[in-house]
Amino acid sequence: MFKIDKYPFGITIGTLAPLIGIFFFYLIKGYANIIGPFEFIEVFFKTKPLLTAGGTLSLVVNIILLTLFLNKRSDKSAIGIFAMTVMYGLIILFSKFFM
Repeated sequence: MFKIDKYPFGITIGTLAPLIGIFFFYLIKGYANIIGPFEFIEVFFKTKPLLTAGGTLSLVVNIILLTLFLNKRSDKSAIGIFAMTVMYGLIILFSKFFM
């Protein structure tokens, strides 16, 4: 399943997975019935409890993928996913404390 073991592949997967996680959070919590997706992103970064809950869910998606890639011995891809997980974590922390 995970035959590609390259840094750019891991970075791409690590970038897209949290965005998909945030989108599922948007759908599951019922925000799709209230506001549009672009308005949700604005509210997401301005509301600290929402940022914490949605950010955690998005990072959990990356951690699951990281575990799968490590178990399959796709180390280069796993490093790319890990790097993007750290980047997203830093962005969420920065947004939470400085915005």
